Amino acid sequence: MTQPNTKPTPIEDILKNAFAAAVAVADPQLIVPQYLAKIFPVGQEPKGRCLVVGAGKASASMASALETYAKVHWPQVNLEGIVLTRYGHSSPTSFIRIVEAGHPVPDQAGMDGAQEILSLAKQLQAGDILIALVSGGGSSLLTLPQEGISIDDMRKTTEALLRSGAPIEEMNVVRKHLSAILGGNLARVAIARGARVEALLISDVTGDSPADIASGPCAADYSSYFDAVNILDKYSLTEQSIPASVITHLKQGLAGEIPETLKDIDLVNAQVANHVIATAYKSLEAAAEYVRTQGYEPIILGDTITGEAQDLGIEQADLAKKHLVKGISKPLALISGGECTVTIPVGVKGRGGRCSEFLLSLFAASEGISNLAALAADTDGIDGSEQNAGAWFSGDIRKDSELKGLIPESYLAAHDCYGFFAELGALVETGPTLTNVNDFRIILLNK
Repeated sequence: MTQPNTKPTPIEDILKNAFAAAVAVADPQLIVPQYLAKIFPVGQEPKGRCLVVGAGKASASMASALETYAKVHWPQVNLEGIVLTRYGHSSPTSFIRIVEAGHPVPDQAGMDGAQEILSLAKQLQAGDILIALVSGGGSSLLTLPQEGISIDDMRKTTEALLRSGAPIEEMNVVRKHLSAILGGNLARVAIARGARVEALLISDVTGDSPADIASGPCAADYSSYFDAVNILDKYSLTEQSIPASVITHLKQGLAGEIPETLKDIDLVNAQVANHVIATAYKSLEAAAEYVRTQGYEPIILGDTITGEAQDLGIEQADLAKKHLVKGISKPLALISGGECTVTIPVGVKGRGGRCSEFLLSLFAASEGISNLAALAADTDGIDGSEQNAGAWFSGDIRKDSELKGLIPESYLAAHDCYGFFAELGALVETGPTLTNVNDFRIILLNK
C-alpha cells in the first residue's frame, strides 16, 4: 500500500502555486466558452455578419478561445475581425487577425490596428453582431487619437501621466477623452448602424466597472472633459509636459465644442451588453482555496487596494506584525489585489515594477521577522520595465541578502527592485500568461 506523502511543501512552492491558482481561474480558454454559451444559447447563435474586435493583454487568447468554440457550436457563422495585444502576448487564430503593439506607451502599430477596428465597425449594418474582447492593457492599445492629435502627442501624454504617479483610473479618464474608440465610442459607432454589441471583459481594475476596464470602449462613461482637465491640473501637467494639441482638445471639450464620451442616455433602446467574465477577486478566492489545502488560514484583504507601492509595503508589514504580536493559532495567508503606483523622480531610471517595488518595501519594513514569506506579481506575467512577473522572498532569501550585504533601502531609493531580487535569484518569471486580472500579493505568516 502506497503511503501518502506527508512532506511539507516548500514555502517557495506554496507562494508560487497560490499565484498560479490565481492566474488559472482567469484563463480565457476556460471562461470564454462558458460565457459564449450563456450569451448565445442554443437556437440563438449569431446570424448574419459577426465581427470580432478587441484589445488587451488577454484579448488574443480570448480570440483564440472564441474561434475554438465557434468551430464546434457556430459552424455556419463566418468570423472576421482584428484584435490588438501587447508584444509577446499573441495566440494562434485562423480568422481573427492578431496585431501586436506597444504597451503601456502606444506606438504606430497600435494606432494602425485601432484605425482598422474603427473602420470595420463603420461597415456594420442592422442585424450584425459586434463581439468585443476586452482586457487590461486595452486603453493603451486602443489609443486612436481624435482629429488633431498625433500618435506622438498621445505617447508623450501617456509618458507624462505614468511619471506623475497618477493612478491608472485617472490616466484612463484623460485617455478616454482623447480617443476615437475609448469611453464608449466603439459602441457608439455600432449603435448608429443598428448592430448588436456583446462585450466580454476580463477586469484588471478595482471595482470591475465596464467603464473602467480598458477605458470602456463599449460602456457608458461616467467621467467628463471637466474631470480630465482637473486631473492634469492635479498633477501640474502643463504645456511643458503635455502637447499643446491635447490641452487644446480638452479645453474644446470642456467648452462643449466636441461631443462627450458615451453616456447612459445614449444606450436607451440600444442592443449593448458588457459581460465581466473574470475579476481579481475571483482570483484571490482561488488562491485562498489553495493555501487552505496547505494548512493556512486565508484572509482576503480586498482587491481594491491602491496607493504608492512603497507605502503599501510598509502598511502590510505593520499589519503582519500586529497579527504576530497578537499571536496566531495557525499559519495565516494575507492575500490582496489592486494596482499600486510608483512615482519615479526626474533623473531616476529605475528597474522593475509596482509588484516588486511593493515587495521590496515589505521586505525592508519586516526586517527581523524570519517567519514571514511573501510574493507579489502581476497576473499578466510582466511587472513594469523588465520581463519578470514579480518577485518573492522567504526567511532563507532574507539570510542570503544579509550574507551578500544587500541594503534594501538603497535599492528602494534607486527604484531598482528588480536588481535586488535578481541578485538573490528571487524573481517570479512566467512569461506572458495571456490573461490579466490585476496584481496579486500574498504574505505567509508561520507559527
